[in-house]
Amino acid sequence: MKHPAGDGRELLVRTLHVGPMTACCYLIGGSDGAGGTIIDPGDEADRITEAVEATGIAVKQIILTHGHADHIAALEEVRNAFPKAEVMIHADDAPMLERPSLNLSLFLGQSINCTPADRLLHDTEVVELGGLEANVIHVPGHTPGGVCLHVPDAAIVFTGDVLFAGGIGRTDFPGGSEAALLAGIRDKLLRLPPETTVYPGHGPSSTIAHEKLSNPFL
Repeated sequence: MKHPAGDGRELLVRTLHVGPMTACCYLIGGSDGAGGTIIDPGDEADRITEAVEATGIAVKQIILTHGHADHIAALEEVRNAFPKAEVMIHADDAPMLERPSLNLSLFLGQSINCTPADRLLHDTEVVELGGLEANVIHVPGHTPGGVCLHVPDAAIVFTGDVLFAGGIGRTDFPGGSEAALLAGIRDKLLRLPPETTVYPGHGPSSTIAHEKLSNPFL
């Protein structure tokens, strides 16, 4: 999908549905292929790397919206494929990378233990996606360190397992809080421009306007 960002620039977004839970892994690059980012390499590392090669983006960073197994399972393999890429996760979810009991991989019959992240993210921080600025929005509740990435110039937001089309993230896992999740969605996400495209951690895309109007949890 191409998202115009003004001045002739475009943000290119490719979605891969990976793993048994069909988590959304996003490949992002600028219209010139620069500033490449992988969001949530949740499984199928070979497929992810092949897709990167096919799109021609130069991967500079790997950003994790949160630390659950279905969003990090392919991290080590993808990281090895792109050794210069900087891995980022919110500080509150950083321990989940190294502890299978926290990232829920033990619950899935696995034991995922990843190398620590290179950079710890915090609320209101700015990162670069495809040459454009993206604002880090910390929304705890599904996990303590869940983040969304809002790219104002392209009118898109990557919401991880915070907000879905017609749903919200589960809050019955360790560290979850329905009150915190709903407050964060209402106070931070629903105030974004209504035309903003929502790219969630599972399922189809949506818009802020549609979710504000019809999401039964909101």
